[in-house]
Order: sequence, then C-alpha cells, then structure tokens
Amino acid sequence: MSDATATPGAATPRGHQPASLLTPDARTKRRNAAEGRFKLYGIIALGIGLIFLVSLLWAIISNGTSAFTQTFITVDVPLVEAELDETGNRDPAEMAKVSTFGYKPLIAAALERQIDEIGIETEIDGKDLADLLSSSAPAQVRDQVLANPDLVGQTVEFRLLASSRVDGYLKGRVTRESLARDKNLSPEHLDVVDKLRAADALEKTFNWDFIFGADASESRPEQAGIGVSMIGSFFMMLVVLFLALPIGVAASIYLEEFAPKNRFTDFIEVNISNLAAVPSIVFGILGLAVFIQFAHLPQSAPLVGGLVLTLMTLPTIIISTRASLKAVPPSIRDAALGVGASKMQSVFHHVLPLAMPGILTGTIIGLAQALGETAPLLLIGMVGFIASNPPDGLASGFLDPNSAMPAQIYEWAKRADPAYYERAWGGIIILLLFLMTMNIIAIILRRRFERRW
Repeated sequence: MSDATATPGAATPRGHQPASLLTPDARTKRRNAAEGRFKLYGIIALGIGLIFLVSLLWAIISNGTSAFTQTFITVDVPLVEAELDETGNRDPAEMAKVSTFGYKPLIAAALERQIDEIGIETEIDGKDLADLLSSSAPAQVRDQVLANPDLVGQTVEFRLLASSRVDGYLKGRVTRESLARDKNLSPEHLDVVDKLRAADALEKTFNWDFIFGADASESRPEQAGIGVSMIGSFFMMLVVLFLALPIGVAASIYLEEFAPKNRFTDFIEVNISNLAAVPSIVFGILGLAVFIQFAHLPQSAPLVGGLVLTLMTLPTIIISTRASLKAVPPSIRDAALGVGASKMQSVFHHVLPLAMPGILTGTIIGLAQALGETAPLLLIGMVGFIASNPPDGLASGFLDPNSAMPAQIYEWAKRADPAYYERAWGGIIILLLFLMTMNIIAIILRRRFERRW
C-alpha cells in the first residue's frame, strides 16, 4: 500500500484542522456582511423618513396651533338710546337703519373711558385706541343689539375681537420692531395692550369661531373660520360616496367576474389604469366643460365638486376593488359552484363578502384622496368668498355656492396678512384630523369585515 493512501483513524497532519459546518467560510462571511449592510441601509432610510415626518408634523403643529386661540378685549359699552333708537320703540326694523358706523364712536369712547378707569396713561386718543379692536367690533355689537333691543339704554359688557396685530403680538408673530413700519398700530399701542392684559381686560382664549365660523374679508383675519368650508367638503364627500362606491364596485365585479376576456375589455382595463395616473387638474377642466358649461349646473356648488371628485376617484376604487376580488382564492368560487350555486350567487354570497375589507379600504383611501384635492376645485370656482353658512336644507347645501377645506387653505395661504398664513396652518391641522379619522374608520371596518379562509 502506498504511503499517500489515507487509512481510517489516521492522525490529521499538524497545521490542518478539519472544516466545521459552524465555521463560516469566506463566501458566507461576504454574504453575511452584505446582508448586514443592507439592513443598515434600511434602518438609515427609515430614520431619514421619520426625521422628515417629524419635521413636517412639528412645522404644522408649531405654526398652526396658535390659530385655535384668539385675543378678546372686554369693554363696557353704553348703548345710548339717542344714538341707537331715536323713536324709543325698540323696533329692530327701525334700529337696523343705524349702520355700524353709528356704533363705532360709542365703542371708541367706551374703550377710552375704560383705559382711564384702569389708570393707563397714554397719549393715544380714543379714535386711535379703537385700532386695538377688530374692524368687525361695531358689527358684533350691532348684531347683539338687534337680536335683543332691550339692551338699548344700558351699559353692556362685550367681549370684542382684538385686531390681528394685537393678537399677533400676544402670539409672538408681531414685534415692536415690525410695528415701526406698520401703519395700523404703533409701539405705543402695545404699551396699552400690556397694561390691559395686566388688568385682566384682555385675554387669549380658545377660538371656537375658527372651527365653526366662516371666511372673512382680507382686512379681518381675526374673524375668519373654516367651518363653512368644512360643510362644503362634507357635502362633496357625500356625493363621492354615494356615486363612486356603487359605480366603482359594480364595474369591478363585472370586469373581474363576468366580462369576457377580449380586446374590448382589455381596452377598458388599460384606460382605467391610465385614468388613475391622469393629473387631477385635467378632471377639473373636464368638470368645468361638462357639468358647468354644458349641463349648466351651478358654479362653485358642492354637487359639481362632488361629481368632479367622483370621476377622479372612480379609477382608484375600481383598481383596489379588482385587486380585492382577485385575492379571493379560486377554490371559494369552485366550491360554491360545486354545491349548485349560480355564478351570481357565488360572487355575491361568497366572493364579495371576503373581498369587502379590501373594497372598504380602497374606498376610504379614494375618499381621503378626494378630500385633499385642490386643483379641480379651483377650476370649477370653489374658491369664492363665502361669509355665511348655507341655508337650511339638503338641496341648498348641495347647490348653493360654497368652498372646501383645501381650497380655503389655499386662499388663506396666498393672502398678505400673516394672520391668514397662521390660519392656513390651522386649517391643515383640521384637514389632517379628517384624514386620520377616515383612515381609522377604514382600519375598523377592515377588522370588522375581515374573514379568514
């Protein structure tokens, strides 16, 4: 036998250890290192995304929360009968002839007297002191007097809106240096503001009017609210829900379960996919041409906005619904047909209930996308100045001119006064709360209807 022939039990030469399965070789080490680097890249990407998300949320919250508070000045206003009700009949129709200009001197004199009683020394006269108040203060007093004529002849305490500059000073948006170039207020006004706040005649409280109020003119940002545009968005979402959901689901069921596979259905499927990628402003042009110029529906109405958003949302709902129907195993259909069910019974009694969670999720996502759209609404005119709530009734809510939350935010963001910029951030917070609510509803519905197979 040759000496090179290995014999069982022979000793391993010195310096050569047997290979172990637990000891990685060079190739395995390189592969493990590559996997480790890939995990590190994923963690870095996730961290960068979280940093951007936190930065965005911080910017929204830090800039928008101040819109939910508003500054008020408490003033005891004598409602002089000779000025407001010359006849003494307390007839609101007669008293309505006194315009807001008739209330302005009374408010200015009352504010000047109150400042003197507090002991605030200032060289600013009563007329200029009235600049501390919002220009809507006379209308606010007038509305209360006309609602309750018996107040005439009494001295009544009113909580009047402060001007946007005073409100901005208390929120840190306005400084004494910036007022040096402002024609509305002077640094001397801020001295009065500080003393009024020390005397508890001026306070900053939660601003319910921002949530439930209407838009205001460009010179009255302190009076602006997003409530009316919330109503407009609500009516538009009702139109989208009651049109896009049944049409989209019915079209998806037909295309996925009943339609023959030919060139015509292939053409329809390709165009549905293409429509999902069409810019939203194109749907706005289509809505302007079809619903307003051709069908002569009222411009700026939530009905028209809902129809436009329905066209935009349908491809999203159809695609998501078809994906949900495809996810149902074919064995469910075969089993239903095998026990004697018809094609329609197998679809509506077995396939559709199992696909319902995905259908509801896709619908909510489509509605959330429609809720945040602005470009189509700009083209159909839903950016008008709506200063009051729509009249009562569903018909008026759908057909009367209105705005929507994204369009209202856009309008505020492009106005010159920084107070409107603040309200634009506040409107974004409310819009995000709506979107979060819709997503939470989608999750709850998905869990509620989810079935295992």
